[in-house]
Amino acid sequence: MAPHHPEDVGMKAEKKAEKSPRRAVAAADRTRQPTEVRRRLIVEAAVPLIAERGYASVGVRDVAAAAGVSVGTVTYHFGSVQEILSEAMVLQIERYYTGLSEAADRATSGAEGLRLLVDALFTEDTDRHWRMWFEYWNVGEHHPDPAFARGQDRRYESWHRQIRTLAERAIAEGDLTSADLDGFTVRFAALADGLALQRLRQTPPLTVEDARRHLRHFIETELGRGPGS
Repeated sequence: MAPHHPEDVGMKAEKKAEKSPRRAVAAADRTRQPTEVRRRLIVEAAVPLIAERGYASVGVRDVAAAAGVSVGTVTYHFGSVQEILSEAMVLQIERYYTGLSEAADRATSGAEGLRLLVDALFTEDTDRHWRMWFEYWNVGEHHPDPAFARGQDRRYESWHRQIRTLAERAIAEGDLTSADLDGFTVRFAALADGLALQRLRQTPPLTVEDARRHLRHFIETELGRGPGS
């Protein structure tokens, strides 16, 4: 993938170019932190930048400013801005779906779990997640590291398993019925993605409540009502 900004080209070389004297730094800022803590700080700072501006519009200087560190600190811990942004997207995606899974697992039934899943997918706070989600998949098309694409495959497989497991549980409990769980899973994920895209673009306008309503209607139409409902 081509670098986004001139300052992102040859980040290691940039460190050599920093010849000017550094300004005095506050004592609190001079406290040395473990490498992993400092890396996490930088990655965390990149998350809202990607959500607000998009992956292609964030450069190393933007990340350094958001993290409150020097460009040299960023280039010391990361080999490229792409590495930072990739880690930031993976961090946010995994954090979001871990919370989603935990909420669904606490459900008292499979049908309730599906309802909780729908409610959690569309809230006023999830627009940022969906922006990151689409950036995540777009970046994967051109990412130079095959491990990134493999991670995407695992994430989507996990997401499909979660949907299918809840639907299977609802059927076993007699709340819903279906003869095509695999098909339901694929269509549920596709509809959620499509509604999320429409929600972000607002073409045509789509409210959170309407997005939830469409998904609930899909569940009832696809899975039907079981004899125990």
